[in-house]
Amino acid sequence: MTSTFLGYAYAYTGWTWSNPLPQGNPLVAIAIADASTSVAVGDLGTIVRTTDGGHRWTQVSSGTTQDLRGVAFANPNAGTAVGKAGTILRSIDAGATWTPQLSGTTQDLNGVSFSDANTGTAVGATGTILRTVNGGVTWALQPSGTTQTLNSVSFTDALMGTAVGAGGTILRTINGGLTWLSQFSPTTADIYSVSFTNAITGTVVGSGGTIVRTMNGGVTWIAQSGGTTLSLYGVSFTDVTNGTVVGADGLILRTTDGGMTWRPQARFNWLRLAAVAVRDANTATAVGAEGLIIGTTDGGATWTEQGAGTDWLLLDVSFTDANHGIAVGAGGTIMRTTDGGRGWDRMSSGTSETLYSASFADVSTGIVVGSNGTILRTTDAGATWAAQASGTTESLYSVWFPDSNVGTAVGSAGTILRTIDAGVTWIRQDSGTTSDLRAVSFTDANTGTAAGRFTTILRTTDGGATWTPQSSSSGAHINGILFTNADNGTAVGDNGVILRTNDGGATWTQQVSGTSEHLLGVFFTGANSGTAVGRYGTILHTADGGASWTQEFSDTHSNLFGVFFSDVDTGTVVGGEGTILRTR
Repeated sequence: MTSTFLGYAYAYTGWTWSNPLPQGNPLVAIAIADASTSVAVGDLGTIVRTTDGGHRWTQVSSGTTQDLRGVAFANPNAGTAVGKAGTILRSIDAGATWTPQLSGTTQDLNGVSFSDANTGTAVGATGTILRTVNGGVTWALQPSGTTQTLNSVSFTDALMGTAVGAGGTILRTINGGLTWLSQFSPTTADIYSVSFTNAITGTVVGSGGTIVRTMNGGVTWIAQSGGTTLSLYGVSFTDVTNGTVVGADGLILRTTDGGMTWRPQARFNWLRLAAVAVRDANTATAVGAEGLIIGTTDGGATWTEQGAGTDWLLLDVSFTDANHGIAVGAGGTIMRTTDGGRGWDRMSSGTSETLYSASFADVSTGIVVGSNGTILRTTDAGATWAAQASGTTESLYSVWFPDSNVGTAVGSAGTILRTIDAGVTWIRQDSGTTSDLRAVSFTDANTGTAAGRFTTILRTTDGGATWTPQSSSSGAHINGILFTNADNGTAVGDNGVILRTNDGGATWTQQVSGTSEHLLGVFFTGANSGTAVGRYGTILHTADGGASWTQEFSDTHSNLFGVFFSDVDTGTVVGGEGTILRTR
């Protein structure tokens, strides 16, 4: 369905998470501030926070796009987060706001521990150890005696601490870091996390299922068996006997006897868990890939998700207005919103096929296409869906309706299907090509363009009765195309290729995108204002018809496949790991 937009400058200020909630970036560390408040940090400067024991998490501004790798609270108010390129952030209001501190290093920082509001230690790459005694106003470099990457640190008081890292490295200080001594480690595996409950009792975990325990301050370390060879990334003990370990493939291990025995707990899912914080013998929170947050209040007998949303791959999005829309993707996923993306509900599609594209013919009637010739149709704005006969088993990658009756779907092996009854019946057309067609755009019932692999571009002006090849010299696979009228169109493809035509495709000119990432989708709200999306969280915007493209911060590294604007300021982008972003 086409829309008419005014050609004024866009005014949205950025992109915000709509699914999953509170966000979908990997979380790699978590700290407890008090009985109700916890803070987790992760990629791209992500900080999320709960003040009600995990019932609701919200994303807070960190002021940085550097990956954050560690977080610690010395008391309910004073918190510190560390990350890449020497990033250190400080909060004095229980994580509600954060301010940067000068670390004096550009080395990546991976872990941090505070024994009181003023006294803390951060560790990181090439054996970096930093120390503050004034709440981070200043940080001083300490000699570690190693060039191994240090991943985690734990202090039980201002003087006694242990740092661990690559190659089985275990360092110990008893004088606040004035000197660090290497301890004998029974493993050469990389160690990712350390937890001490008092000055002498601690546990470290690492790659290959490594669990090592000391009960004498590290004079000796004894290997324990967790019954797994999976990498273990996080460990947390509440006392000398009760502890939890998390790791790859959603693994959770629990001990109630100081690690003499470790018992696996039921997996919540198979996503990587990177860190765990145990509040008491019954209550714990774990975080990991795709923004996953899970919690237990019964000692790990059951774990429940504390976020919301789907993590299925989403490939396309279509709206009928600013509030009503759908996103489609793998596993027959159809997500629907009726409130402008504040909430998304999974609808029953009746299929497990991958759904590649969606288009609405009018406010009620919509079509979704997918693998193995799948065509689904709704007449109630996406509440229910019924399968339609397509007459093909070829995958259908794109569908477009220029009006309430006429639509075109394209797919593998040059497949083109046409409907003139709002998707009830479909007729195959001769494309003249066997190349996969990945995108289609029509400006009226007769005039349209399809594009795909090997820069295949086809044009029709008679409703698809005939399709004429057009020429472009780019050589790239085309993944998305959008025409705003019969003359003006933009195509995007692999390796950052953007092609523009102002004469209905008679000539195509390559534009400078400023990226080499594959571009997977494009949408224009007029001849000049457009957005392209692609791999690794790429979002590009133009306000001058592509004469210049500006990269926008997406707040994700997920691949982005689909983009739709219901007006010049109201847009939605979808992608991997259930990513849905909305303009703000």
